[in-house]
Amino acid sequence: MSPDELVYLGILAASIPVGFLFRYLSPPVKQGASLLLGLSIAIATCHIHTLHSLVTVIGTWIIIKSSWRHAPALSLTWTFLYLLFFRLVTWFGLPPPTPFANAIQLLLTLKMVSLANEVHSFHTEKKKDVSSFAKSPVIGGLSQEPSLYDILSYSYCYAGIMTGPFFRFQTYIDWLRQPSPQVLPGWVPCLQRLKLVPVYGALFLAVNSVFPLAYVRTEEFLDQNFFFRLFYMIAVFFVFRMRFYAAWCGAEAGCISAGLGCYPEKALSKPGGGPTDASIFVYVKYDFKTIQNIDCYNTDFCVKVRHGMRYWNMTVQWWLHHYIYPNAPFKAYALRAGWTMFISAYWHGLHVGYYLSFLTIPLCIAAESAMEASVRAKLGPLGQNIFDWVHWFLKMRAYDYMCMGFVLLKASDTINYWMSIYFIIHIIAVCCIIVGRALKVGEREERRGHKEKKREGEKIENVKTGEKTD
Repeated sequence: MSPDELVYLGILAASIPVGFLFRYLSPPVKQGASLLLGLSIAIATCHIHTLHSLVTVIGTWIIIKSSWRHAPALSLTWTFLYLLFFRLVTWFGLPPPTPFANAIQLLLTLKMVSLANEVHSFHTEKKKDVSSFAKSPVIGGLSQEPSLYDILSYSYCYAGIMTGPFFRFQTYIDWLRQPSPQVLPGWVPCLQRLKLVPVYGALFLAVNSVFPLAYVRTEEFLDQNFFFRLFYMIAVFFVFRMRFYAAWCGAEAGCISAGLGCYPEKALSKPGGGPTDASIFVYVKYDFKTIQNIDCYNTDFCVKVRHGMRYWNMTVQWWLHHYIYPNAPFKAYALRAGWTMFISAYWHGLHVGYYLSFLTIPLCIAAESAMEASVRAKLGPLGQNIFDWVHWFLKMRAYDYMCMGFVLLKASDTINYWMSIYFIIHIIAVCCIIVGRALKVGEREERRGHKEKKREGEKIENVKTGEKTD
């Protein structure tokens, strides 16, 4: 493990016991302590680069105070433009930010855009009925506009400050105001989330030592046979998954120990978004779905490419679905998905590998949709079961393939690897689209032929009926 990974591990491990202590603090003390701890982590790991996140927060606060009506669009523009500056600071003679500063900046960008949307919703609902002092009918809506101190404490809350999960400002406020946090579930769901972390960690270390990523960039690797090169991407994606499974499960455990994101089970909470049912306080069984960032089982065993995205980095997927996808400048699903993946790639960074990977996803979605409509829909139960197993296998290979761009980062390294396996997933996806459309065209021609034959038969029948009448 690298020194940076050891720092992440230490912060995650420490956040779990600290979280249980936060359950005994009053709301004002909890708010101040979580801000102080989070800011201390930021300063200790980012040093002077902490100013980047602080400038982002202050800029968002100014936008909200000056123009809440346009805050969603302005905050998105502001935070994403600052991300560009943040990644190009060396062009301006400034020192490059630390990896920790990058992690904090990524999560902060999501928080600031979400906050601006929450404030906009608050003012919109308030304007509908200025005489009403009742709580907004919007589920999880704000009861008042947050102060600068509130925004700072939300931005630098220690829980998930570097690793996520993302959570809304309202989720943070609900955490501060929990009436009896000590009685909420803690140890059981926390241990449940942690039980496989040692397995994920051990598998990460073991497989990574046998299949190091750096080997892919060597000439020796390219001299290996095709099947070895093809298998290598499976191993690399396995290492990638184990690393994030361990990190995200640990981060979720840190939130669970503090009680963050704990809502009644029948509130139907969404990862990142929080509760969706207004009658949440009728029930007494709780869950932590609001801060669930990974579904390890379904990530591995769901059948479709489009479903695989739902179970990976789930809180960020919620953010993309609510703030990017609906505002895409296209109507077609494939183009909207492509736009959303482009924004996701930009959020991750400027490396071309991100864009090559993320923009392959819409192609794979189009391919699976074409084959489902033209092949699977015509099969019986057994045929569909076989189709689904083949579909799952190809889905996993597609994510193996796209992961290489995500981890190799450089365009040359990514294309060299994909070229070494003959762009196999791109070719399979394009062939599936062509076959699917060809079968659909053939089906339309067949239906048209049946209709023409039917009309000819009706004409002949009419002629015969006329002759009999004469």
